[in-house]
Amino acid sequence: MTNLTPKIGSARDAYSGRLFPTVQIETFRNIDQLFPVRTVSRGDAPVKAFKDRPLPLDDMTIETDQGDYDLYDYIARNRVTALLVAKDERIALEQYEYGNTDATRWMSMSMAKSISTTLVGAAIHDGFIGSLDDQLTKYLPILKGGSYDGVSVRHLLQMTSGVHWDETHTDPNSERRHVLELQLAQKAGSILQYMANLPRVAEPGTHWNYSTGETHVVGELLYAATGEYLCDYLSRKIWSRLGMEADATWWLEAPDGLEVAGSGLSATLRDYTRFAHFVMNDGVIDGERILPEGWVREAGSAREVGGQPLDYGFMWWPVHPSTGTNFESGFSARGIFGQYMYINPAEKIVIVVWSARAKPIGSEVILDNDFFNAVVKTIR
Repeated sequence: MTNLTPKIGSARDAYSGRLFPTVQIETFRNIDQLFPVRTVSRGDAPVKAFKDRPLPLDDMTIETDQGDYDLYDYIARNRVTALLVAKDERIALEQYEYGNTDATRWMSMSMAKSISTTLVGAAIHDGFIGSLDDQLTKYLPILKGGSYDGVSVRHLLQMTSGVHWDETHTDPNSERRHVLELQLAQKAGSILQYMANLPRVAEPGTHWNYSTGETHVVGELLYAATGEYLCDYLSRKIWSRLGMEADATWWLEAPDGLEVAGSGLSATLRDYTRFAHFVMNDGVIDGERILPEGWVREAGSAREVGGQPLDYGFMWWPVHPSTGTNFESGFSARGIFGQYMYINPAEKIVIVVWSARAKPIGSEVILDNDFFNAVVKTIR
């Protein structure tokens, strides 16, 4: 008799890029089996249905430094497991692969970072956090006397704290993998304690260093400021008000502990799209402002750090147009193995991509930004 239970890989092997494709895909659509989770409730609001808007994307050309590709190349060569393109909040393309469906919940990986920082914007608008220039120690006294003393909320959201961090997923000795081990140990408070004891290597605001650990501090900040778990605050402020199709789930650092703010949120393709539309619409729901005015533009914009240009906002990545095009820049949330929410407010275009690539980074054949720019160019 055939065992119909899907085989799920381990978290260590997943982050190491040591899963065969079938197991990897089952793992990515069942990540709520890897750790305890909390639910982001969709609430009782009616589902907001999408209308269709067919557009000629089948014949698009993706121009890259390595040559031209088409839509079929992008999906096949980048091992895309689902893709949705929306223009003016109407679906132009919705494609599922490898057994995924519109009911599948798929991992966000670091797309969750962008959702977490969006909640900081909501908390500032609500008055729970005074301003971006508040010191973290105002909300997290445990950080006093350590490397995060003197670090502001703004520094944290930009990952310019100056605190040491190695993000290498495939190196078992990196800080990123150490935090994974703490997550596996499921002891509440251990990740924040670890972050508090890391050394400082630069003055706050002078040096950028990508750090998933910083996002866990974002989660701790939100919990301290709002008094609510991230799932509950996200549900109350946003998720339950957008007409979502399904509850989402979010990894916890321990049973009944805090959410892992930098990863582990899992939702359906259309619900990621609805969240992206909320951001595209400047953080307004049914006429009510949820995010401060101007927040979205700043969160998705490039800046200068230490005298050098930096294509990083509040844990969102600016996406500049290709040479020779004249449309405005967009920005994206992105996660390892090829997870993306691309948003272009000026063009009213949203693209959501799920993938199951061989390694955490660098396994794509076609750069995703080239694909996003090709979509915008084709639709225009």
